[in-house]
Amino acid sequence: MNAKKIILIVVLLALALLGAWAFFYNNKKSAQENVTFETTKLFRADIKKTVVATGEVKPRETIEIKPNISGVISRLAVEEGSNVENGELIAQIKVIPNVGSLNNAKQMINSAQITVQNETRNFNRQKSLYDQGVISKAEYESALATFNIAKQNLRNAQNDYKVAQSGIAPGLEKYATTQIRSTIKGMVLSIPVEIGDNVQEINNFSVGTTIATVANIDDMIFEGKVDEADVGKLKEGMEIEIMIGALPNETFTGVLDFISPAGVEENGVVQFEIKASVNLESESFVRAGYSANAEIVTENQKNVLALKEGDIQYDDDGTPFVEVKKGEEWERKNIRLGTGDGINIAVLGGVSETDEIKVFNTDLKESEDKGSRPRRR
Repeated sequence: MNAKKIILIVVLLALALLGAWAFFYNNKKSAQENVTFETTKLFRADIKKTVVATGEVKPRETIEIKPNISGVISRLAVEEGSNVENGELIAQIKVIPNVGSLNNAKQMINSAQITVQNETRNFNRQKSLYDQGVISKAEYESALATFNIAKQNLRNAQNDYKVAQSGIAPGLEKYATTQIRSTIKGMVLSIPVEIGDNVQEINNFSVGTTIATVANIDDMIFEGKVDEADVGKLKEGMEIEIMIGALPNETFTGVLDFISPAGVEENGVVQFEIKASVNLESESFVRAGYSANAEIVTENQKNVLALKEGDIQYDDDGTPFVEVKKGEEWERKNIRLGTGDGINIAVLGGVSETDEIKVFNTDLKESEDKGSRPRRR
């Protein structure tokens, strides 16, 4: 093959490639020129920024009812779920005497009685001698004091015997009673004992046995936890919305009352406890211990101009902008943004309410990827 033929083949191949490129370029350009982008405009919206907390709804005040006397439950006057008044009977305790303690107390009485008899005779003798002027007044007063101590020891022994019998010391009935009563008005949440169970009194050496748990369920709080990344955005007094899992069709409002000053690490994340009062305006019965999620409103802008966050583009340096329709062309405009909630974002300036703004997710490429033809005028 001579050089002329080679040159001819190369030229023909080049022309063929150039023609193919021109064909595809013109077709693509024509298609792009005929694409019609959807447009949107600024709209009015309420934009809230929130912090989410998980936790539970519980009574603000929960009281454990415990006895101040040990014994056996002989009667339960209420059931779980019962409403009780302050001072209403919860349970009755029967004191079971300890045989060993009774025997010891009885022996102490016998011993004290013998001592009293001896000291009575001694006192009478000393008094007679004092009246005759044989002994001094000091000796007489010493005999009298010893006699009085013996009588007091007898009274103490008799009281100890009564305590061993009934569990209550004479004169202290109003402080130690076999009738266990509620100390607040509320609902009985739990009764962890049954008739026949032994119960221990509460004292300096024992936490005592819980007979019932009573709470005021008309005053509920949300108790939950938030991450350390969000706790700095919170302040006491902020509004809170509470969603209870067991009541999916209702939302409860409240106010943030407490933010813990100290965090606790859980699974590698520092959590801070929060508490909020709950407005129970619903007719639904809110049970203690319901799991719940709460949204604390950190920013709340009402009726502001906004766009969908997906309709905004950003330069490499983070500058936000949109493209506004000007006749047959698109004009770029930088905009200023405010608070966003993940769906909508406030637009503070750069465009007006009448501007038609390009929606970027309806361009040619997306239409082709979806297998549909682009919109045309």
